[in-house]
Amino acid sequence: MAGKIATRTAYGEALVELAPKYPELVVLDADLSGATKTNSFAKAFPERFFDCGIAECNMTGIAAGMATTGLKPFCNSFAMFTAGRAYEQVRNSVAYPGLNVKVIGSHGGVSVGEDGATHQCVEDFALMRAIPGMTVLCPCDGYEMKKAVEALLNYDGPAYMRLQRSDSEIFTDEVKDYDFEIGKGVCLKDGKDVTIIATGLMVGRAVKAAEILEGKGISARVIDMHTIKPLDEEIVLKAARETGCIVTSEEHSVIGGLGEAVCGLCSEKCPVPVLRHGVMDEFGRSGKAEEVLQHYGLTCEKIAEMAEKAVSLKK
Repeated sequence: MAGKIATRTAYGEALVELAPKYPELVVLDADLSGATKTNSFAKAFPERFFDCGIAECNMTGIAAGMATTGLKPFCNSFAMFTAGRAYEQVRNSVAYPGLNVKVIGSHGGVSVGEDGATHQCVEDFALMRAIPGMTVLCPCDGYEMKKAVEALLNYDGPAYMRLQRSDSEIFTDEVKDYDFEIGKGVCLKDGKDVTIIATGLMVGRAVKAAEILEGKGISARVIDMHTIKPLDEEIVLKAARETGCIVTSEEHSVIGGLGEAVCGLCSEKCPVPVLRHGVMDEFGRSGKAEEVLQHYGLTCEKIAEMAEKAVSLKK
């Protein structure tokens, strides 16, 4: 599965590929099927697709009702709308009764680009993590995304998953012994001096940051944390003990996301320096995706810089 693909595109492909195997799968969208890539499912399985219009809150309630009948609804819109606008319905109609609804937030983070601050949701992990019993995922590439969709179809309970708008390189299909399991991180590269724990778009950049660090004589471990909640405590604590410091990286606010999850765990069970790399309590801004990412320092060079700092803090 070499090449580049947006995780939203891989997601749309996975829905179509898995639909025959899972007849209980139904897909709902809020008038954005072209953007969320559920339009291919709508074309292939029109009787199992429901366009609810620009009414995300109502869509979430409909999905909750469907789940009570044994269906497996995947509820789609931009992250700003499923995690943001429909927050109350996700909390009270889906998570509180523990219904089997998968809430999908496409176009998460600042790499949405030209859509600007109103649509660049950098709070979705925080919002969804705070809901009791909610599982939170952010796959890093197209291969991992397809694995995540099937895992969610086999997972009984409420979950949120972020999709990425822009294309990114596929690399997890070449990871030796790669296995996707909800709640389990994946060690992509071993290292002894520092650990970089990343999610989503930043995983590929973390791998490149490790290459930069290697050139400076620093051995960096890289962990792909596709599941932000429940956090894989075992892999984090093992990294903390063995490398002595951690950098987290996410295309999300440093408040409430992966970084805070790792900080909370380490402060309680294995105190080591943890530096959070992400959006520093700011709104996004309009621009080409890569330029916006550069503006907020969401680069492999910045990850490497923070890793060097983390190493210096443990001495």
